[in-house]
Amino acid sequence: GKMAYEMGLNKWYILSANAEEKKTRTNLKKLGCLFEAFLGALFLDFNKISIKDEGDWFSNVFVTGPGFQIAQIFVENIFEKHVNWIDLIQNDENYKNILQFEELNSIIKNNGYSWSAIQSIDFYQALRFTITFTFITLPFVIIFGMCLALCVNNLVNKLKGPVIFITLLPFIITPVIGSLSIKWLFIGDGIVTSLLEYILEKDIAVFAKAWSIELLVLFYRIWHTTPFAFVIFYAALQTVDKDRIEAAFVDGANRFQRFRYIVIPHIMPLIVFVTLIHLMDAYRVYDEIVGFGAEGFLNSLQWMTYDFLRLDDSGSRYIGRASATSMLTMIGIVIILIPVLRRVFREQKEKKN
Repeated sequence: GKMAYEMGLNKWYILSANAEEKKTRTNLKKLGCLFEAFLGALFLDFNKISIKDEGDWFSNVFVTGPGFQIAQIFVENIFEKHVNWIDLIQNDENYKNILQFEELNSIIKNNGYSWSAIQSIDFYQALRFTITFTFITLPFVIIFGMCLALCVNNLVNKLKGPVIFITLLPFIITPVIGSLSIKWLFIGDGIVTSLLEYILEKDIAVFAKAWSIELLVLFYRIWHTTPFAFVIFYAALQTVDKDRIEAAFVDGANRFQRFRYIVIPHIMPLIVFVTLIHLMDAYRVYDEIVGFGAEGFLNSLQWMTYDFLRLDDSGSRYIGRASATSMLTMIGIVIILIPVLRRVFREQKEKKN
C-alpha cells in the first residue's frame, strides 16, 4: 500500500463521494489491493502479445505470454526504487514485534533500569498498568467482600434482604455505565469535585493527572467487583457448621480465633475460586479505560488489542499486532493463574492421600 501511494497509483482511483469522505484514496490497505490489481492487469495485457522466437519457447514451453516476465521486471524495479534493503536488514522493526526487545535494550543501555524510560514503549506501559491493576484490586475485593459477608450474616433477618439487594447493585450495573457515573461525579464541576474545591478552597482537576485517574479506575473496579465476592462468601457462611462454632466458643476461643481456624478453612475453596475469577477478569481490564476516557493516560493489554483493530488515519488496521497482543494477554493470564492452580492441585492431591 505504501509503495502504491509513493508511485501515485491513488490518483487513478475512480471513487464515489462516500468513499472519498472515508479517505479511501489514502487507505494503505486499499492501495495494496490496487497494486495487486495493477500487477494482474499488467500480466494479462502483456500475455496477449504474440512472440515468435527461434526455439519456439513461447509456443512449446511457456503456457503464457510474456506477461510474467514483464510483471517480474516491473516488481524488481519498484522494489529497487522504494525499498531500502540495507535499512530493512539492519533495523529490526517488524510491526508484529510488540515486545520491542531492540528498543528495550537501547533504553536500558542509555538510561539503566529506569521504569519511566521503559514505559515509553507502549507494551511495557500497558503491562505495568495491567499487573498493578490486577494485584492491587485483588486483596481489596477479597477483604471487603469478606467483611460485608460477615456483617450481613450477623444482621437481623428483616434487614438482610434489603441490605443484600443494595450491596449487589454495583455488580448489576453495566461496567461502562458504572464507570461513567463515577466519572461524572469527579469531572469538571461534578458533585464530589465541587465539594472538595469548597472544602480545600482551591481548584481541583482530577482528570488532569494520570495518577488520580488510575486511583479512580482502581476504586471503581473494587466497588464494582466486591459484591461478587460478597455474595459468594455470604453463601459459603451459611454452610459453616454451627456446632463447631459453639464448641470453639465454649472452649474459650474468641471471635477472631473462630473465624481464623474454623470459618477460613471451610470457605477456602471459594476464596480460591473468587481469586481465579478476579485474576482472569482484571487482567483483561478494558471497560474502565473506555468509561473514564482514560486512554490518553492509561493503557492496558486489552486496550492495545482494541486500539490495533481500529482504523488509523490511513484507514488501516494492524491485525497482526492485535493477534500478537491477544496471545501475550492469554499467556500472561496463564502465568498469574499457575500459583493458584498449583495450590488447588496440591490440596486435592493431599485429600486423596
